[in-house]
Amino acid sequence: MNQVDAYSIQSIRRRLLMLLLRAFGTVVFLTVSFILIVAAIVIARNTGTNPFVRTPTAIILETYYLGHGSWQGVEAVLEERTNTSIRVLRPDWNRTVLIDADGRVVLDHGSISSPLVGTQFSPKPDETGQDLIINGALIGTIWVDRGTLPRVVLFIYSLIGPTAIISVLLGILTLIIGLLLMRRMINPLSEVIAAAQAVSQGDLSARVKVHSQNDDLSALSNHFNHMAVELERADHQRRNMLADIAHELRTPITILRGRLEGILDGVYPPDEAHIAPALEETYLLERLVEDLRLLALAEANQLRFELKSVRLEELVETILGLFSAQAGERNVKLNLKADEDLPEVLADPQRFQQVVGNLIDNALRYTPEGSSVFLTIHRLENTIELTVADEGPGIPEDELIHVFDRFWRGEKSRARSTGGAGLGLSIARQLVEAQGGKISAHNRIQGGFEVQIKLPINGKSG
Repeated sequence: MNQVDAYSIQSIRRRLLMLLLRAFGTVVFLTVSFILIVAAIVIARNTGTNPFVRTPTAIILETYYLGHGSWQGVEAVLEERTNTSIRVLRPDWNRTVLIDADGRVVLDHGSISSPLVGTQFSPKPDETGQDLIINGALIGTIWVDRGTLPRVVLFIYSLIGPTAIISVLLGILTLIIGLLLMRRMINPLSEVIAAAQAVSQGDLSARVKVHSQNDDLSALSNHFNHMAVELERADHQRRNMLADIAHELRTPITILRGRLEGILDGVYPPDEAHIAPALEETYLLERLVEDLRLLALAEANQLRFELKSVRLEELVETILGLFSAQAGERNVKLNLKADEDLPEVLADPQRFQQVVGNLIDNALRYTPEGSSVFLTIHRLENTIELTVADEGPGIPEDELIHVFDRFWRGEKSRARSTGGAGLGLSIARQLVEAQGGKISAHNRIQGGFEVQIKLPINGKSG
């Protein structure tokens, strides 16, 4: 299992971590903003007084007048302390002038001994007024110096301290969560991304280290590794197929070229004895190309099938008649045994005839002279099973899993005239499965090799 480049993993890990921290930072900012907005709304609703509009000084003076009925002794409020540490919520008497309903000065910047007390008030340009109202009646007005900062700014400034503390705590919490998620989520995800990049660049051996946690990321790693294994296997099969095709083409082309060059050079006379072998090689080439075309179409699900209800035993009997002469030449008996009253199966007669023909042809190639090839047909619940068995040497157990692979031969050195191109069983599997059937291969206990085909009975699922 190849390890993905460590530098790539570290780079991806850093990018994912920064993305995560930015996301958490945005959440923190929105949370703090939400807290400030909610705080202002709650204060306004719960007190019935908007802190951005009504000053604490106005509220205190209105309360005093409501309790005393006049401004007599109002200087007493100057000595009272407001129980708050927020500057914007404390009264600022040094910046305030109180006048009564008739416009006379009652308090002048926190003093009752000012020469202006009792005189008519004339506001300055830098002072803003706020009426004092009790039960809808005007009881006076306060004039406040504007100062250097608006009240909204002062209110926000007073909340900066608590908000800064909350932000720092949330930032620390974000960092802790980011570090925990780095081990839990970012590290495995960065390995998957790095491995995907390696595969996209042609390194099909790249694998992801699967962590022990039973979670979605572990499942993602397992699925990725499975995908990479399948891609590597497919690439290996593609390379082997190209090599096998080149090998299969090389021999007939070499024979053709040798024969034709010999005839042109006068080495061989241009008679039937020397032209016939060259023509035979063209037939082999034609069959190889046709088998490859058929296999490619079957694997791409582009073959057209004309499914019909057929009696399997009748179809097999027809095929046996086509191979009787070939079997007679090798002194091999073709034996068919079928159950009575077998139901029909849904199959393409032409394609299935090709499948059975390939199986009988293989059996005749490898069964010894004077022996037999056995074909049996019987019913198994909702399927019909066809078995083609020979009395040949069989196949090594460790190679049985490869018998349906393209260009596979039990003996690599077997001549083409004896072993074929190794496409027959591969084509048979594709054609059987495309018709809803199943095919398998086994060695017989009594010796020999057998292939079993199961087709669903017409109208029933196999």
